[in-house]
Amino acid sequence: MHILITGGAGFIGSHLAEYHLNKGDTVHVVDNLSTGRLDNIASFLSRAKFHFDEADILTWNGLATAAAWADRIYHMAAVVGVFRVLEDPIKVLATNIAGTERLLRNVSMGNWKPQIVIASSSEVYGPTSETVLCEDAMLYVNSGAKSRWNYAISKLADEAQGLSYARQYGLPICIVRLFNTVGPRQTGRYGMVVPRFVEQVLTGKPITIFGGGEQTRSFCDVRDTVVAFDLLAGTPEASGEIVNVGNDQEISIKTLADLVCERAKKTVERQYMSYTEAYGQQYDDIIRRRPSLEKLTRLTNFKHCWPLEDTLDDLIAHYSERQDA
Repeated sequence: MHILITGGAGFIGSHLAEYHLNKGDTVHVVDNLSTGRLDNIASFLSRAKFHFDEADILTWNGLATAAAWADRIYHMAAVVGVFRVLEDPIKVLATNIAGTERLLRNVSMGNWKPQIVIASSSEVYGPTSETVLCEDAMLYVNSGAKSRWNYAISKLADEAQGLSYARQYGLPICIVRLFNTVGPRQTGRYGMVVPRFVEQVLTGKPITIFGGGEQTRSFCDVRDTVVAFDLLAGTPEASGEIVNVGNDQEISIKTLADLVCERAKKTVERQYMSYTEAYGQQYDDIIRRRPSLEKLTRLTNFKHCWPLEDTLDDLIAHYSERQDA
């Protein structure tokens, strides 16, 4: 199978590349390395079935050819991370929306209909009070929404484009709403909480907890995530559908900090910061973010293999190895 991954040098994209290379597929990655890293895919560069283009999805002149070549496309290219979203809200909208439209337009102009998975986000649910988030739930964006919500708006636009192209051109497109994916190769550089906590604990720094720490998240290992992506892409019934992908085991950020210390066998201080201190501006957080996985399970019979404790152990071991090196 021929696999095209936009944003494939990113955290999740690089794991998708590795997963399909190990299955014997041919993989083509395009990434402008704005948030993706060459280190993430360096070990694949010498493999005969791997090809990499450093290019921007908005201007890459090889997009039409790659889209016609691919049997399956994972569209991961986007501006991501809380810090980047707040620093450059215009680029978030421009890149995330226009990149998806350009990809789908090029696919629709060909005579080939590759399987397509478009990465959306649990952020589209907005500031809801729902305790479990289902795909058919109402989505909330406040009038005059702050730039903090530009990422959610861009992903919602991507969903609308994907579903529209699926209906108008009969393209097999599945929209995946991701919930807090974690694992090896993830960096805390753009605001991701788990790698930030691991790095702080292993370097003996205080764990910085934004807000009160009572907010909860549901963390899914990236190696489970890519399996779910593969299953959905290969399931005809998932075409034209929006599906949550994540883990429904919920944990507060305060408890997460305790768990990282426990798994690392270290004790560090806790430093609580207001959102204004952390981000340099007022930030509206989502109190709970737990997915309903009923639809994912019904469509694919997906089962998790990586509990959070094992993911943390793996991250701690990886970071310790890097420190030693």
